[in-house]
Amino acid sequence: MPEGDTVYRTAAILAEALTGHVLTQGELRHPRLSTVDLKGRAVLGLRTVGKHLFLRFDRDLSLRSHLGLDGTWHVYARGARWRRPGHQARAILATPDRQAIGFALHELALVPTAEEDRLVSHLGPDLLDPQWSDEHVAEAVARFTAQPDRELGLALLDQRVVAGVGNVFKAEICFLLGVSPWTAVSEVDAERAVRLSRDLVDRNKMRVDRCTTGDFRRDRRLWVYGRTRPGCLRCGGRVVAGAQGADVRERVAYYCPACQPGPSGSITGR
Repeated sequence: MPEGDTVYRTAAILAEALTGHVLTQGELRHPRLSTVDLKGRAVLGLRTVGKHLFLRFDRDLSLRSHLGLDGTWHVYARGARWRRPGHQARAILATPDRQAIGFALHELALVPTAEEDRLVSHLGPDLLDPQWSDEHVAEAVARFTAQPDRELGLALLDQRVVAGVGNVFKAEICFLLGVSPWTAVSEVDAERAVRLSRDLVDRNKMRVDRCTTGDFRRDRRLWVYGRTRPGCLRCGGRVVAGAQGADVRERVAYYCPACQPGPSGSITGR
């Protein structure tokens, strides 16, 4: 699932293509929105909150999209060939020169701009909030520590705690904290976890290739995520992939047993 940095970068690309322009086509291919025509609307700007993206139009209207597992927005020159099949297009927003196509967007909603916050009121502090402050940190820490026996990896993924962390950052944050993803929240420094989450997501918000190590060479950008074959970037030891969570919330958790002592999960076979 796209993480907060990916959504932020997507919004920046859409903003560059659409902001300040009037739509010559505004089609939404969604069951609840199929009769809506956004043609003639001016695009005023974009906003992101965690993994949620809002496109703002004139006359107090916002289109909210959540990328889910496989959703994405592409921007093309007008008339250019799309890189994904047309039947996957759920939103087509065009200006005289550009077109923004939203593919595989299962979660779309139109709301008055003034009501955007209602759709994201359940979320914790947004790690990419431009007004991020110590008050945000304090709120995130309070939410983080509200369930002290909860597994660290699950707390990091819970958007009601902080908004923006996904599975890649979860693995890397746990590694940098020096504990396994199954370690109880009470066993870690909650403020450090929050500040580290903010730092990693913020540093990657405009990068195509996510990097948490400071080394941008191929195959050296991440400490443990996806490294079951090459091994831990720090010690060279085996990286284990374990299952964390249950049912639809189950996610793979990568960790290095040597560098990250603590409880472990069932091996996934990856």
